[in-house]
Amino acid sequence: MSEQLKFIVEQLNKEPFKKNFNLITFDTLEPMQLLQILNDVLAEIDPKQTIDIREEMPEQTVKRMCVLLGMLKYKPPGNLSDVSSFRQGLVTGSKPVIHPILYWLLQRVAELKKRAYLARFLVKLEVPAEFLQDDVINDTYHQYEELVEGFKTYHKECEQLRTSGFSTSEIRRDISAMEEEKDQLIKRVERLKKRVESVSNHQRMLEQARQLRVEKEREESLTHQKQEQKNQLFQAEQRLLRSQQQLKDMRQTATDANPESLMKRLEEEIKINSYMVSEKLPKELEGMRRMVQYLQKVALEPAMGQSDLQELEDKIKEADSQINQLIEKRMMRNDPMDDNLTLYRQQASIIIRRKESKAEELQEAREELAAAERELRQRSSQAQGSDGEEVIRGDELKRLLVKLRSKGTVYKKKRQEIAELKAEYGVLQRTEEILRQRHETVQQKLQTVEAEKGISGYSNTQEELERVSAIKSELDEKKGRTLDDMSEMVKKLNSMIVEKKSALAPIIKELRSLRQRCQELSQEYEEKKVQYESCAAGLESNRSKLEQEVKALREETAQKENRYHYINSMSEIIEMQMQRAAEEMKAYVSSDPQERKKAIREVYMKNISEQELLGKKLREEQKMVRESHSANMDQMKMWRDLEQLMECKRQCFIKAQSQVSIGQVIQEGGEDRLVL
Repeated sequence: MSEQLKFIVEQLNKEPFKKNFNLITFDTLEPMQLLQILNDVLAEIDPKQTIDIREEMPEQTVKRMCVLLGMLKYKPPGNLSDVSSFRQGLVTGSKPVIHPILYWLLQRVAELKKRAYLARFLVKLEVPAEFLQDDVINDTYHQYEELVEGFKTYHKECEQLRTSGFSTSEIRRDISAMEEEKDQLIKRVERLKKRVESVSNHQRMLEQARQLRVEKEREESLTHQKQEQKNQLFQAEQRLLRSQQQLKDMRQTATDANPESLMKRLEEEIKINSYMVSEKLPKELEGMRRMVQYLQKVALEPAMGQSDLQELEDKIKEADSQINQLIEKRMMRNDPMDDNLTLYRQQASIIIRRKESKAEELQEAREELAAAERELRQRSSQAQGSDGEEVIRGDELKRLLVKLRSKGTVYKKKRQEIAELKAEYGVLQRTEEILRQRHETVQQKLQTVEAEKGISGYSNTQEELERVSAIKSELDEKKGRTLDDMSEMVKKLNSMIVEKKSALAPIIKELRSLRQRCQELSQEYEEKKVQYESCAAGLESNRSKLEQEVKALREETAQKENRYHYINSMSEIIEMQMQRAAEEMKAYVSSDPQERKKAIREVYMKNISEQELLGKKLREEQKMVRESHSANMDQMKMWRDLEQLMECKRQCFIKAQSQVSIGQVIQEGGEDRLVL
C-alpha cells in the first residue's frame, strides 16, 4: 500500500499535474479534495471531464466517473466488486476506493488517452429497434455505422504512418529545401537564357540539346531493358538447366523402375498427401483458430491485477488437485478390462504420435527443400554480374589464371602469326586486284567477241549450268549416303534388340524367384514388426507410468524444499523482528535519556510534534493573511491609482515639452523681453 501511495504522489508531482504533494499531505487530504484530484486525472485523459465538482451534484459526478471508468475498462478490486459499495465509496471519497483508481489510471495515462479518444467515435449509440423501423432513421443509422467503419480504417492508416518513421517536420524541411533548390534552378535557367539569347541560332541549338537529352534517356531505358532481358535470359537458362537435371533424374529413376514400383510410390505419396490434407492440416488449423479465439478473448478482457492472478492460480491448483484425485481413483479401481483397453489405447497413441512425427519431418523436409531452392535462386540472382555471368570461386579462379597464362603465350604466338598473315594478306589482296582487273578486261573482250559473233551471254549460261550440275551431283551423293546409313542403323538396332532379349531372359527368370522370396520376407517382416510394436507399446506404457511417478515425486520434493526454505526465511525474519522489538523495548525503558532518544517511538513522537507545530504556525499565517487581505487589496488599488496619476502627469509634461515655442523670453535688469 505504501508503494502504491508513493507511486501516486510521484506521478501527481510531475507534469502536467504539478501538485507538489508528499506522503503526509496526500494522506491528510479531505474526501472532496481526493475526488477533485481524481477528476483532474480523468480530465487529463478526457478533456470533457474538466469541471469543478463543487459546482456539480454528487450523483451526477459519480455517474459521470462511473461511465468513463467503464469505458476505460476499469475493474474494481475483489473486495469492491459490489457496484453499490463502489458507488458509495465514490460518493463519500473513500480512500480504499479512490487510491486504487488513481494508481490504475496513472500507470497507463497514454494508453487511456488513446482509448478515450477512440471511444468518442467508436462507442455506438443504442437506438431502439422500434425506431429503426422508420426508413429515414434506419438509413441515417447505416450511414453512421459506415462512418464509424471509415474512422477505423483512417485511424489504422494514421497509426501506420506514425509508426512508419515519417515525420512531418522532416517532410517540411525536405519541401522547403526542394523549394529553395527550385528557386535556384529557376534563377540559373533565367541567367542561362539571357546568355543564350545573344547567341545566333539559339532556338535550333536548344532543340538539338532537347533531342540529345531525350535520346540519352531513351538510351538509358534501352540499357535497362537490355539488362532486364539478360537477367530473364539467365533465369530462363537456369530453369532450363534445372528442368534438364530433373528430366535426367526422372529418366534414371525410370530405367530402374517398373510399373508396380511406380504405382506403389504414387500410392504412398497419395496416402501421405491425403493424411496431411484430411487429418494433420485440419488439426493444426483448428488449433490455430482456438488459439486466435483465446487470444482475442484475452485481449478483450480488462487489465488484470495481482488479486485476479492470485484467484486464477488458486483455481488452477484446485483443478490440478481434482485431476490427481481422479487419477488416484482410477488407479485404485484397477479393472483388468480397462488394462487391456489401455494397452490398445497406448499402442494406438504411439502409432498416432509416430505418424504425426513422420508427417512433421516430411513437412520440415519439404520446407527445407523449398527454402534451399529459394536460397539457390537468390544466390544465383546475386551472383549474376553486370553482364549476366556467374561469380567465379577461388579454385576455379586459380585454374582460370593457369589457363590464362598458357593462353597468353599462345596469344603472343598467334599475334605474330596474324601479323605475318596480314602482311601476306596485303600481298595477296594486291595480287587479287591485279587478277580481277585482268579478269575484267578478259570478260570485256569476251563479251565484245560474243557480241560480234551474235552469242552474247553464252559464257554466263555455261557457268550457271556447270554450277547447277555440281550441286545436283552433291545432293545425289548425300541422298545415297543417308539411305545407306539408315539401313545400317536399322540392322544395328535389330541386332541390339535381339542381344538384349537374350541377355535379359535369365535375369527375368531369376527376378521371378527373387520376387517370390521378397514377398515371403515382406510377410515375415510385417509379422515381426507387429510383434515388435506390441512389445514396444507395452514398454512405452510402463515407461510413461514410471515417468509420471518420478515427475510427481520430484514435484513433491520441490514443494517440500520450497516450504522448508520459506519456513527458514520466515523464522529468520521473525527472529530479526523480535531482536529489533527487544532493542526498542530496552531503549524505551532505559533510564539513560540518550538511549531513550534512539528509540523509534521517541523519533516518531518528535517528528509528530514538529509537524504539529509547523501546521499550527502555517494556520496562524493563513489567518493573518486572510485578516489583512481586504486592507492589502485596498492599498494595492490606491497604488494603482497613484501610478495612473503619475503616468498622466508624465504624458502631460512630454506634450508640453514637444510643443513648438513661438519666441524666447529674456530677463535682464529686472525687465522681461520677448524676442521673436
